[in-house]
Amino acid sequence: MVDVGSGKVRTNVQTHDSLTPSFRAVGNTTNDFFMLSIESPALLYKTGDSGKMELVYKEEGEGVFYDAMVFWNDTEGIAVGDTVDGCLSIILTKDGGQSWKKIPCSDLPEGIEGEGAFAASNSNIAVAGTKVWIGTTEGRVYHSKDKGATWEIQQTPIIAGEPTQGIYSMDFYDENLGFAIGGDYTSPDSNQKNKIITVDGGKTWSLIADGKEPDYKSCVQFVPNSDGKGLVAIGFTGISYSGDGGENWKELNEEPFFTLRFLNDSIAYAAGSNRIAKLVFK
Repeated sequence: MVDVGSGKVRTNVQTHDSLTPSFRAVGNTTNDFFMLSIESPALLYKTGDSGKMELVYKEEGEGVFYDAMVFWNDTEGIAVGDTVDGCLSIILTKDGGQSWKKIPCSDLPEGIEGEGAFAASNSNIAVAGTKVWIGTTEGRVYHSKDKGATWEIQQTPIIAGEPTQGIYSMDFYDENLGFAIGGDYTSPDSNQKNKIITVDGGKTWSLIADGKEPDYKSCVQFVPNSDGKGLVAIGFTGISYSGDGGENWKELNEEPFFTLRFLNDSIAYAAGSNRIAKLVFK
């Protein structure tokens, strides 16, 4: 973990019984840090009062696999996992992460067998206002206008015919403008049907820069204070930038990373395999 204020890096290994879980989803409120492991048993920890991480949610079973987590505010948060028993796995907290409840399949749209969300960058969930969007391996977007109380699905034109294809990452600049990227990590040079955009809050999605750079990426983020024009996409294939809302891109470098987040409109932090970098945009 990196304290972006001080620049200090903290490392620790969290074990559970004899297991050393893999944590690919993280989140935070003003006071707490959260981390969620992937395979069964899925383990969600939050900062504990004693200085040690406290287990606040556990789920076991066939097919359990959690992918991403995000908070609307210091009270309400959401995490998503793969399809289990016919629907996508979605858990919610309304008490600052002290407790989490899973949405029953009766309250969710019908899932597709094998549908999930890629645990590649913790960015296949986006929130804005009271809204939330989740991009899946099937190229579908689950959308809730009321913080997870009700849901609807939009099918997007992004490539999603194979298990390794679909939406890897999405970000919303505001409640209307959103961008998603993905492709196929087993064919990382392909840039066909791997970028989509919405200007109506996710009601409709259109292909953009189709057949043009960038190719497969695992994370995309809007540049803050860019009027929705600045975008950075990152992956093990390198870093690309668009200054015109995703129509045209240029490769900044070929350094491999998996994910990034902006601290402000000029500084971002990127993470990859055993590496964290501070990126400065001028």
